[in-house]
Amino acid sequence: MTYSDSRSKLDSATIDEENNVFNVEGVKVYYGGLLALLDVYLKIPAKQIIAFIGPSGCGKSTLLRCFNRMNDLIPGAKVEGRLNYRDRNIYDPKINSVKLRRQVGMVFQRPNPFPKSIYENISFGPRANGYKGNVDELVEDSLRRAAIWDEVKDKLKEKGTALSGGQQQRLCIARAIAMKPDVLLMDEPCSALDPISSRQVEELCLELKQQYTIIMVTHNMQQASRVADFTAFFNTEIDEHGKRRGKLVEFNPTAQMFSSPQTKEAEDYISGRFG
Repeated sequence: MTYSDSRSKLDSATIDEENNVFNVEGVKVYYGGLLALLDVYLKIPAKQIIAFIGPSGCGKSTLLRCFNRMNDLIPGAKVEGRLNYRDRNIYDPKINSVKLRRQVGMVFQRPNPFPKSIYENISFGPRANGYKGNVDELVEDSLRRAAIWDEVKDKLKEKGTALSGGQQQRLCIARAIAMKPDVLLMDEPCSALDPISSRQVEELCLELKQQYTIIMVTHNMQQASRVADFTAFFNTEIDEHGKRRGKLVEFNPTAQMFSSPQTKEAEDYISGRFG
């Protein structure tokens, strides 16, 4: 589906209309009064991996941050339009953004474990939010789900920052899982990792989508083709004032996006003509 017909065609048979986690309706993002991301219409299906691809500066991460209102933390940022999560507009003033981020967790580009023990990295968030269950079981379950338990089970008291880069990223995924989220946002989670660690994270994502919806920004098109069920292609354009802004060009099942893209822009990007 191309951007121009996204409003009418994103309800195609490829997406279960009754099982959308997010419904993005005409979202625009401004930084300091400048339009950074043009109207986006997009539906995110549950328990799928959705990849955002496109050249630098095209709005991928900007949109990703909208899903749990991380843009609220950026001075001068403003979001317009409607972004429904489970049929509620998350930009409604009544929505508690802190509670939203418990349900919509985020894993960042570079691993950022707390300067605490591996155990405390996992247990800190749930305890701070009043978790009443068995913390030991929660820590083990989260580390198992993140496919790192066997590597760290004998050193839970050691600092998370002492782990390798790939292990740190899986620790951060385990930390996000411990909060029992519904959605995981991943902003280029493998860009700082070696190929082996990247592959481990990809395999982990394929396991996690059985329980979570995953939205991933990636510059690696091979990664998108390997793990994503749906792919959204973003690009930039120049406005009448000579300012660059991002836009959603096309959103389709990944197999279709990479075999027969519907737009010349997507075809040129995927074939390596630019980007």
